[in-house]
Amino acid sequence: MASAGLREELECSICLNLYTDPVTLRCGHNFCRVCIDQVLNTQDGSGVYSCPECRGEFQDRPALQKNITLCNVVENFRSTHQDEAVIFCTYCVDSPVPAVRSCLMCEASLCDKHLKVHSKGPEHVLTEPRTSLENRKCPIHKKILEYYCTEDNACICVSCSLAGEHGGHPVKMLDEASEEKKKKLRNVLQKLITKREKTEERVQSLEERRRKGQEKSSGEAERVTALFIDIRRRLDDLEKRILSEISRQEEKMSLSLSDVIQKLEIKKNELSRKMMDIEELCNMTDPLTVLLDPDTGDLCDPEEEGSDEDTDDLCDLEEEVCNKDTWRPGKCDQSLKLKSHISRKLSDIIRDVTFYVQDPTDILLDVNSAGNKILISDMKTATWTDTEQNRPETAVRFLDYSQVMSGRRFSSGQHYWDVEISGTGIWRVGMCYPSIDRSGYQSLIGDNNKSWVLCGGQRCNMEYSVIHSDEVILLPHQISSDRFRICLDYEAGQLSFYELCDPIRHLHTFTTTFTEPLHAALYVYKGSIKISGGGAAVRNHHHRGNLPRDW
Repeated sequence: MASAGLREELECSICLNLYTDPVTLRCGHNFCRVCIDQVLNTQDGSGVYSCPECRGEFQDRPALQKNITLCNVVENFRSTHQDEAVIFCTYCVDSPVPAVRSCLMCEASLCDKHLKVHSKGPEHVLTEPRTSLENRKCPIHKKILEYYCTEDNACICVSCSLAGEHGGHPVKMLDEASEEKKKKLRNVLQKLITKREKTEERVQSLEERRRKGQEKSSGEAERVTALFIDIRRRLDDLEKRILSEISRQEEKMSLSLSDVIQKLEIKKNELSRKMMDIEELCNMTDPLTVLLDPDTGDLCDPEEEGSDEDTDDLCDLEEEVCNKDTWRPGKCDQSLKLKSHISRKLSDIIRDVTFYVQDPTDILLDVNSAGNKILISDMKTATWTDTEQNRPETAVRFLDYSQVMSGRRFSSGQHYWDVEISGTGIWRVGMCYPSIDRSGYQSLIGDNNKSWVLCGGQRCNMEYSVIHSDEVILLPHQISSDRFRICLDYEAGQLSFYELCDPIRHLHTFTTTFTEPLHAALYVYKGSIKISGGGAAVRNHHHRGNLPRDW
């Protein structure tokens, strides 16, 4: 099936046979030279020439460029697949009979009958039936090719080796030269097999890495989706609670004011009745009636009598109701209380939320910056050692502490990296500027204004802290994990530390204005730190004092 497909690719689209002296047009299509010449001849005088394959047009008759590569492919195909065709006996003219052998000397194919009467001389070399027999003879001396000239890398006949242009050259028998070449080819083949196996292993490793990356991304996407679903739920709950409280306060206020309004209406009606009585008396002409009216005997001026106690009580009640209007928009201090209440609730939600940022490319440790008492393996693990590594002293190497920083720097964007802590010693993880000192007490990350770290370790009395500019902030949290996440938001000037537990927990955030690019930085004493690792839970803690200086 494969050879059939290859043959179709090697067939001229004009004659539908294997290419003979293949040539190429400017459009890239190939044809037999004779075939395309005939087609172009028919187009002479038409003013335009076109490719029979793609109909691409040419103003002038296109030049025919011989396709040497295609020519070699066709010849190799012919020689490789010539045995697939039935080869007939050269001497059976009347009735074709399949040949069983071919004589290189006679350049003839023989059936069983003619093979029996064929010469048995040593010069008559018999082979499997083949069509191309002339290429087994020397084109100059017409003798069988029996030797291989190692100086010219050519197959030659006996006359070439004795008196021809290859005279005096070192030669080998064809079989011997063929075996030597096969041996070399087998060595090359073995190397290619080994190379291919390594390539396949690398492909499998990358595919596995891609699969894990896809699974991790899918998991992160699910966690983020669940996270924001929870945020929306909590925001909805907060909105409902606040609106419910506003409605409750409004209802309470409405009921209280309704009671005041009802009492005021009664008071208003009573005053209206008195007014009508007074107006009626004022309109009377009989003095005796006005003076002797029993309902006005105790009538007095309200201003002379003083304020009405009932009215004062109602005013006091009204003021009390209005003061209890907690959510009244018109009241400035109460509106501020409402905003403060909402802000506090939102802060509670945000504090409980862990935001995930895009997974960065691998953070690799820079061995050139590593101290002489720290081992770097797989470019991602730093392990303390008591054996001096005798690394050359350079301007970027930490000389006094077993610490190292990453080769990659961060000057923008949001990034994070995870670490796994192991061992019983002291450790620090964080970020630093490239301008940090590389020697002296100020070179320890956290003890200067160019680095920010989270610290811990069993040798620190099981306490954890964060340090910047040699200022220690003890963390009140009970930490039960040995895995931590460091998150950087460069533009916001925030460097945050999280404990990788379930759920992930925020430990501390430094807020500043970054003035240089940042590198990941590690310090370790009697333990190891691995970037993006995972492991068993170990209770760790940090204490600032007594960090060992490598001596």
